[in-house]
Parts: sequence; structure tokens; C-alpha cells
Amino acid sequence: MVAKYVALWTMAWLVTSTPMAADQPFKLVRQRPANMVDVEKAVPQMQFDMRYATSHNFIGRNIHGYEEPACLLTKPAVTALKKVEAKLLPMCLTLKAYDCYRPQRAVDDFVSWAADLKATQMQAEFYAAVPKNRLFEEGYIAAHSGHSRGSTIDLTIAPLDSNIPQIAADMPLVDCTAPKQQRAPDNSLEFGTGFDCFSPVSHPSYQAISPQAKANRLLLQSLMMDAGFTPLETEWWHFTLKDEPYPDTYFDFPVKHITP
Repeated sequence: MVAKYVALWTMAWLVTSTPMAADQPFKLVRQRPANMVDVEKAVPQMQFDMRYATSHNFIGRNIHGYEEPACLLTKPAVTALKKVEAKLLPMCLTLKAYDCYRPQRAVDDFVSWAADLKATQMQAEFYAAVPKNRLFEEGYIAAHSGHSRGSTIDLTIAPLDSNIPQIAADMPLVDCTAPKQQRAPDNSLEFGTGFDCFSPVSHPSYQAISPQAKANRLLLQSLMMDAGFTPLETEWWHFTLKDEPYPDTYFDFPVKHITP
């Protein structure tokens, strides 16, 4: 098993989730598809730390379209995710989601924020080494996201019985690449950076992190790839279902829990 993980790690950083070309046609759909699943109900032992429904994110406020802290994914993505969770539970570990389906209006909110060069209140934590006027050029912000297709998830691994810490609004901002004990509190395992850290240190292939962080990145990527997800070469937390059901569709319904 270890040899298999090492082999997968060797190739994982070379694989990216393929973005849709700018001139490729796509559909914008504002209605939730029937096969969208509320992951909290489908995978009850998972943890959910939905950052865009809070003020602790790179913008510093609730993001447009996030009406509730819900994690929604297509049924095929959830089926694959259950395979990963089933392998973690015997190790007393669980997946923890930061973001799942993301409506197009939220992506538009990111784009509008990025154009306002004066809105830098969270820079010291999330993009301390990147001038805001370079966020587009360096690929941290884009006009479309795979999250809006419903089969992409940002996630980490956490101890099974751990509690998600509350982050005070007046907490001092610390660079997301700082040692874990100095960063904003997070009950996840150590992955070398915090979530949404706009830095090369977030690249899965980045080497100047601790052996434990490398091992945790390897475990997460290996399990996700085994289940049919494709990693992103710039974010250790980002995975897209390889056989996603809506490869040419971007959705724009609000994020909220699915009720019967």
C-alpha cells in the first residue's frame, strides 16, 4: 500500500483539473439539478467548515450566494467521497470540507472583489506575498470555477472526534504559510499551509514543508485519486471528480441545505 501511495504521489503533482477554455461553450443553469446531494446528510461522520458562509476567508465577509453553510455535490461525487471516508474511519480520521458546490454568483463576487485593489483587509493571512493586482495573472482568481459544476470539493483530513475551532473576528491575522501553531486555528492535520493560501507553498509538489505535512498531502491525494478524483497542481485541498456529470455546465443556485 505504501509503495502504491508513493507512486501516486510521484505523478499526482503533474495532474491538474482541466479548466474549460475561454472560447468553449458552456451552459449557465440557475436551477438545482435533481442529483445534487447534501453531503452532510449523506456522509454524516464528515466535518464541515464552510468558510465562504463565514467572514473567515480571503475576502473577510460572507460570499454572495452562500445562504447557509451547506456542502452540496453531485451524487457521483458523493459516492466517490464515501469510498475515501470509508478508508479514513478505521484510522480514526475523517474528511473535512471547506467548500463544495460554488454558485457562479460567488465566483462573480470573487472577481469583483479582486478588481477593488483597496479591499485588502485579509491580505496578511491569505495572500501576504502576492500583490492584489497580480491575483488574476497568477491564477488565484478566475471568471469560472470547477466548483460551479458541482463535482469539485476543497477538503482536508481531521481527527475523527475533533472539534472545529471557532475563529474570533478580532483574531490577529497570521500568514497562512506560518507554522501550524501560529496560524488561524484549524483541527485538520498539518498540510503545510492553511486553506485558501495563495502561495506556491500550497502546491502539492512543494518540497520545503515538514515530512509530516508531505505525508498528509500524500495520503489525501492518494485516497482521492483512488476514488476517481483529479487533483489540482496549485492547491493541495482541491479535487474534481474525473467523470463529472456536468463538464460543460456552470450552476448558479444558492448554497443552502437540501430539505425533503
